[in-house]
Amino acid sequence: MRQIDEPRLETDLGYRFNYVAEFMGFGADDIAAIHAAAPALAPLVPGLVDAVYAKLHNYDATWRHFLPRQHGYEGAVPVSLAELTPDHEQIQFRKQHLGRYLVNLVTKPYDGKMLEYLDMVGKIHTPKAGSQSINVPLVQMNALMGFVADALTATILALNLDRTTEARTLRAFNKLLWVQNDLMARHYAA
Repeated sequence: MRQIDEPRLETDLGYRFNYVAEFMGFGADDIAAIHAAAPALAPLVPGLVDAVYAKLHNYDATWRHFLPRQHGYEGAVPVSLAELTPDHEQIQFRKQHLGRYLVNLVTKPYDGKMLEYLDMVGKIHTPKAGSQSINVPLVQMNALMGFVADALTATILALNLDRTTEARTLRAFNKLLWVQNDLMARHYAA
């Protein structure tokens, strides 16, 4: 039986990632499958981003979190949900971030720098990083991650990959998104 230093899971990002990844069986073969999907998935990223933002726009509970100034955005900030249209500059700014995130998932090495990036993705949705006025509830983050996981699954299934590659790719992304979800949820702990 492996001994796990549980307090260290809360303070050491690399240790946490290694534990969660090992527990789920997320490893080099999964990362290779994710990277191998890049040429097929990259052209589809804009459509995935649009689908995510269309879903977010359907609910005031998710859309309201785009009203405060987003970290790094320097343009006009809307004052009401009515003004915050899907084509608003601030939404376009956020779409660019999501697009880069999806591209990073399929192209970047899964090293310490990537772990810090994945961790920051969770942190920026809380007042712990970025804008102090952004505090997306965990329920909204979970709903979003579930939607992204399903949209990504549907996209992979539509690629018409051979069965073995398709299964390997789906399993790899599933594990990756669970790792990402853990790195989001950890910033909601008291």
